Amino acid sequence: MSHPTEDRLRRLYASFAGGNLAGFLAGCTDDVTFTVPGDTAGSGVFTKDSFVEWITGVIGMTGGTFREDVLDVLANDEHGVLLLHHAFDRDGQHRTYETAHVCQLRGGLISAWEERPGSLREFEEAWGRRA
Repeated sequence: MSHPTEDRLRRLYASFAGGNLAGFLAGCTDDVTFTVPGDTAGSGVFTKDSFVEWITGVIGMTGGTFREDVLDVLANDEHGVLLLHHAFDRDGQHRTYETAHVCQLRGGLISAWEERPGSLREFEEAWGRRA
């Protein structure tokens, strides 16, 4: 039997995959932060208010080819970890890498989200370093 938070995170990620950004954000606190490591155009710390502009810009870099496959979810009342495979095309090349999204939860909602790629080098190569 899975933890209710695991099921909730899977539903939120399914909303995101289906293009329902509002549905994904409904599962986040108003003060949520999204932290992306590295030195890429998509790196930084983002808020709920800046999420849509940030994520549409990142996905736009892939010409709409971005795919995120949830490999596994581990969760309890306070934390969730999603193991993921990302694949997309950018600059005429197919890119892939493995990553984890680490979530802190408050009241059943994501209050902090952090990308933790398996290899920062592969992550930065996939997305391209900032100019």
